[in-house]
Amino acid sequence: MERQKLIRTLTLSQVVFLGIAWNNPMVFFNTYGIATVTSQGVIMGAYIIAFLAILFTAFSYGKMAKAFPISGSAYTFTQKSINPQIGFLVGWTIMLDYMLTPMVTCLMSSVFLHAVFPEIPHSVWIILLTATIVVPSILGVKFTASTGKIFVIAQVVFVGIFWFLTIKSLLDGVGTGTLFSLQPLFNSEIELPVILAGASILCFSFLGFDSLTTLSEETINPEKTIPRAIIIMLVTIGVLYIGSAYLAQLVHPGFSFTNTDSAAMEVVYLVGGNAFKSIFVTAVILGNFSSGVAATTSASRVLYAMGRDSVLPKRVFGHIHSRFKTPSTGIIVIGIISLLGIVLTLDQVIKFINFGALIAFTAVNVSVIFHFFVRNRLRSSFNEYMRYLLMPLLGAGFTLWLWSHLELDAMILGGIWLACGLVYLAYMTKFFRQPLPEFSFDKEIVPEEEIIHEEVYMEKVR
Repeated sequence: MERQKLIRTLTLSQVVFLGIAWNNPMVFFNTYGIATVTSQGVIMGAYIIAFLAILFTAFSYGKMAKAFPISGSAYTFTQKSINPQIGFLVGWTIMLDYMLTPMVTCLMSSVFLHAVFPEIPHSVWIILLTATIVVPSILGVKFTASTGKIFVIAQVVFVGIFWFLTIKSLLDGVGTGTLFSLQPLFNSEIELPVILAGASILCFSFLGFDSLTTLSEETINPEKTIPRAIIIMLVTIGVLYIGSAYLAQLVHPGFSFTNTDSAAMEVVYLVGGNAFKSIFVTAVILGNFSSGVAATTSASRVLYAMGRDSVLPKRVFGHIHSRFKTPSTGIIVIGIISLLGIVLTLDQVIKFINFGALIAFTAVNVSVIFHFFVRNRLRSSFNEYMRYLLMPLLGAGFTLWLWSHLELDAMILGGIWLACGLVYLAYMTKFFRQPLPEFSFDKEIVPEEEIIHEEVYMEKVR
């Protein structure tokens, strides 16, 4: 019986739109209250620090995607470049983050839906929202990419309208009454650790760039497409987030809100009234839907890579649906985990996610050094020293710096999860006496059109 495989069908534009959908341009409004309170009003400065930290790491992800164009992201990169056991621990750490992200999108939507329809219980929204992201994720990656593109365009249009209304309000004297101020960027009364705490939370807003590497086995020419898509996507969302943060902080100075979780509704109402507030809730739901589907798609690919390696139960996570060509059972597991949103809060989950994400980012930066600079000895010129040593070192330093500023409860919960992974690793390796199982990637996963023309494919391999 032929083993089911992922099929290469995604183009550059589809990958970019999937990444932006995962990131969700509307996530700025979802995290606005938490980030503004944490950074004590210096939200633009926090966004810029987070963006710079992620930018260096994005270059490292692009380099590793060229070297290993297969599913698994940080798990695969670390496993292949440093050590299979370290790779497993990185995969274990990021695994729960990927699985929790769809829950975050449901929680984000639930916050605003409950504000509009308080008579409907929170649990009902979580169940309905989870179902709406699981089903499209199973139907296939091309379906996800097509719907994601439509919703991304709608979100960008909404952000453009928000910018226009905010500028108009500022010119009318609302808030600071000026378009030019350093207040959202810098405040001498706010200490740097406070801004860094905000930046560590905002790292969540940029997580979609690494999800693109999980689509390597479904992307045409991934060695070129994935690195390009990462940079295009990251710059696009960076402009949207930083611009929105600047304008929002000018029109609503300070960091005092009636409800921190739904603080964005106060700003939206301030600049556009009830009509724009209604449009805002619709845009948030659409954005969180597309983000949830894209996040579920990416998470299931990481679980698939680990299941294929047999470091997770292969029958569950290494299974590909015969018709839809998606890791359907893994997607269902992610959906079940998303139902925990009934008892968890948005703030708790975001902090927990950032614990693993920042560890994974650090590991990928170090992987670049191990793979290119150490193993392949690419250090004969200043350019190679910059690309394969200095830039990834800066990326690793930035992400570790932000990781160290996570709150204590995130460190404790993340540490417990990591300790569980270490115990499981010891069990699988008979207390580190046996090697971990590892999938041998033999180029059997090829573009759909090249399966028909096998001689063309073989010529390319030669």
